[in-house]
Amino acid sequence: MKTCDIVILNYNTQNYLEDFLPSVIKHSLAPGVSVVVADNASTDSSVEYMQLHWPQIELIQIDTNLGFAGGYNFALQNRTADFFLLLNSDVITTEGWLEPILELLNSDANIAAVQPKLLDYNRKGNFEYAGACGGFIDHLGFPFCRGRIFGNIETDNGQYNEPIPVFWATGAALCVRSSVWKKANGLDTKFFAHMEEIDLCWRMQNMGFTIFVEPRSTVYHVGGGTLSNTNTRKTFLNYRNNLYMLYKNLSPKNRNKIILKRKFLDALAAVHFILSGKAKHIFAIVKAHREFEKTKHTLDENGQDWPTYGVLKHSLVYAYFVKRKTTFTKLKDLF
Repeated sequence: MKTCDIVILNYNTQNYLEDFLPSVIKHSLAPGVSVVVADNASTDSSVEYMQLHWPQIELIQIDTNLGFAGGYNFALQNRTADFFLLLNSDVITTEGWLEPILELLNSDANIAAVQPKLLDYNRKGNFEYAGACGGFIDHLGFPFCRGRIFGNIETDNGQYNEPIPVFWATGAALCVRSSVWKKANGLDTKFFAHMEEIDLCWRMQNMGFTIFVEPRSTVYHVGGGTLSNTNTRKTFLNYRNNLYMLYKNLSPKNRNKIILKRKFLDALAAVHFILSGKAKHIFAIVKAHREFEKTKHTLDENGQDWPTYGVLKHSLVYAYFVKRKTTFTKLKDLF
């Protein structure tokens, strides 16, 4: 029997543990399945809450906040389950959500990772920003989802209910084959948080594996539980880590010209922040580019360019803002 460890990485989200952990336990515990909470040096009462109310659930206490990447690497380093399911603390699960994911992984040893369909906890008929129904990327490195492009979030009408290979699976609910996780050395801790799962999925594809979304499984995600979209720290991490990801995974021949184009587009994004009355985010973008230039030489380079699945061959920015292709369905002819 294959085993699965569901690991919830918590940082100062006791409220989500109180509200959502019961659903995970109710809908997930079965023979071979374990639920674990890894606390990333929270300063609230998360640890005390777990010890008092859930003593039967394994609790891993991390002494220092290692971020999403480092926290999961630490929590999973000595675990022996066949599958690791990384689950955000602000995710509520549904009955029968786990079985389709494990079934798909068990059906094909070449599948390295699977995500469920992510819907918005606060608007339950809509896809959720962080992962929607599977992740994709354009040839300039802009991530998007089946069900979410930039800020346009679609209503779930069953239009994306087939399981398909994708470029990346969301870290909010990511089930990974443990052998591949270990072979890939887990998440890149230099990312700290944000886009580290895209980098991991890119690397796993370069190793010859595929990534899938399984829409028969549905979870609801709040999003922004640790860092909200208004936080400039989040802006900094997103812009810096996107550059990290491109630098690591593209060949030296192609990455410089692509990163140059990204610098131009990021400058346009800064103008957009000004027009939107969010000027403080400009400094986060500038800081991100400076940090990238300062630290890029420390990155582990893979240099294999784009893998087979999930890469848009045209500019997402042009398709979305100029051609008004605002849904995934409208983009299908550009792959």
